[in-house]
Amino acid sequence: METAKKRKPFGFYVCALGFTFERLAFYTVKYLLAIWIATEVTSGGLGLSDSQGAALSASFVAWTYITPIFGGYIADHWLSPRICVPLGMILMGAGYLCAWQADSLGLVWAMIVLVAVGTGFFKGNLSGINGLLFHDSDELDEAFSIQYSFVNIGSFCGTTFIAITATTGLGPIHLSFNQVFLVCGLFLFIDAIWFLANGKALGDAGKKPFKADQREFESAGVKEKGQSQALTSGDWKRIIAIILVTLLSAVFWMAWYMAYMPAYYYFGWGDGASFMNKANWFIGSFQVPTSWFDSVNALVCIILGPVLAGVWAKMAKRPQGDMSMFKKTGLGIMLCGLSYIVMVVANIIAGDGQCSFLWLAVVCILMSVGEMVFSPLGNSFISKLAPAKVLGLLLGFWPIAVFIAQQIYPPIYDWLGTLDFNMGYGGVGIVVILCGLLLWIFSGKLDEMEKAE
Repeated sequence: METAKKRKPFGFYVCALGFTFERLAFYTVKYLLAIWIATEVTSGGLGLSDSQGAALSASFVAWTYITPIFGGYIADHWLSPRICVPLGMILMGAGYLCAWQADSLGLVWAMIVLVAVGTGFFKGNLSGINGLLFHDSDELDEAFSIQYSFVNIGSFCGTTFIAITATTGLGPIHLSFNQVFLVCGLFLFIDAIWFLANGKALGDAGKKPFKADQREFESAGVKEKGQSQALTSGDWKRIIAIILVTLLSAVFWMAWYMAYMPAYYYFGWGDGASFMNKANWFIGSFQVPTSWFDSVNALVCIILGPVLAGVWAKMAKRPQGDMSMFKKTGLGIMLCGLSYIVMVVANIIAGDGQCSFLWLAVVCILMSVGEMVFSPLGNSFISKLAPAKVLGLLLGFWPIAVFIAQQIYPPIYDWLGTLDFNMGYGGVGIVVILCGLLLWIFSGKLDEMEKAE
């Protein structure tokens, strides 16, 4: 007789919705920051160049992906993760209020700092709390894949509805860029209230620093050995495996984030010389907002979250088991590289005129499928392999790939601006595909490190 599917605890939804509210604000600002900086002052922007817009947007994203290492270390050793998470939400909300008042780069940098510090306290630690709610490691891949859908519900709502109030308007609602930043700040304060009001649903998960929590970390596949016991040789091999898959995923994120820049400035539309308007964004008389390029990404991720959760669960039951994390990462990289080839095809079709914006939808779909193949499983991969005493630190280390990517892609984007579009972006696509292929080929060697005792 088939066992009924186990329901997830309400605490799972408390954590998942915590990500929904935070990502709604984050992705709204990520999109608007690049556009706002390169929009003429007379249209409510700062009137700077697309290179400056790309650099500021990259800095905004980059620092939110490095600070979770420090926030995770604090939650491992000193401060309750249940305190860290709402503190991070409040700091992020304060950062968006700085952008609300900004008319120059000074307060923009204040926002970047506050949001980065807040994300450090919030991101990895909320995933860590959520992971502690599950005692069966087999449930983790499914849980984190579904959590990823909640993340992208926030992203989808932000870029589909909130961001366009500052560009094309949403019906009668037309806000300035700064007013939208205020809305984002309010969402973070609501997020903090939601999390604190539902603390009972989380039980004891995260009440103590991760290192001091003496219960069995069955969801991580290990038992707490005590604070004084040294890491074993097998522990170190698994830590190295986590670090390797994290760093290799940086290739994917470099290509993924850089793809947004030609989508905004080359194929997208806007006011000023920074926008080339190489794609036709009209359906009849309706002009599709450029922010909906981001929305396609979020929508694909929402749809694929539960689908891939089922696929991984089914593959795990095979005699040979699931596809390894290294192969999934390699496949994701190859799909992202293929999206660049599609951009080149779109540009060839456009010639001296414009191509359909639907080509950009294909680009985004390829990027999104590549993302969903491996990215949602990072937290699960770490939760199952990481020694409990460094769980928070390694959950915070996973996002470092995005930080590295944000440091790499702005100068590459500037350099590509000096080349023929087809040659430059086609070359990037080929290199990225080759990187993914090499990772796939050598995944067996890396799998051995993951399984070390």
